[in-house]
Amino acid sequence: MKKLILIFCCVGLLAFTTYEQVQSKINITTLTPKPIVKIELEPIIVKPIETPKKSHSAFLNAIGFQESGNKYDVVNRFGYLGRYQFGKRTLRGLGFKVSKNEFLENPYLQEQAMLKLLRTNKKYLQKYIDQYEGQIVNGVLVTESGLLAAAHLGGAGSVKKWFKTGKVKKDGNGVKITSYMTRFGGYELNLNSNDIN
Repeated sequence: MKKLILIFCCVGLLAFTTYEQVQSKINITTLTPKPIVKIELEPIIVKPIETPKKSHSAFLNAIGFQESGNKYDVVNRFGYLGRYQFGKRTLRGLGFKVSKNEFLENPYLQEQAMLKLLRTNKKYLQKYIDQYEGQIVNGVLVTESGLLAAAHLGGAGSVKKWFKTGKVKKDGNGVKITSYMTRFGGYELNLNSNDIN
């Protein structure tokens, strides 16, 4: 309590200090502004940070990791096969008439199947790629690699339907084609040569 009374007394004394008393304590001449000095700075050149390109092989690694952990011998609960989880009907449609074991034991064959699927889907969706790439459609940034990833997940027909109606297809695990459009968008794919890298 004594400390509180002491604080109130000090505040009271300060309140009764006159303007003249305060002014006598401050040297007004010290408050005059100093002249402004111009400083010339050398320009700083900042080099852009180089980010790794999202290459074709990076796209395949990303999709393969999502589908199977990049394992060629995996069969999921729905019967989809290999690194990219191909259905038997899709493989037949692409012209691959091989047994389940032949497919699972042949990484080169799986890579060729993926390359052929990407090319087939690109041809089927080319009109949409040309018209919408780089634009936001239904809240999603459209890129070639994103559309082809979505077509891999749900079929090229489901991607066309999404453009026309906004309907979003899901796979058997409940994964939406739009999540693949976003996750795998922006890769630079090389689908013109036989080189799969």
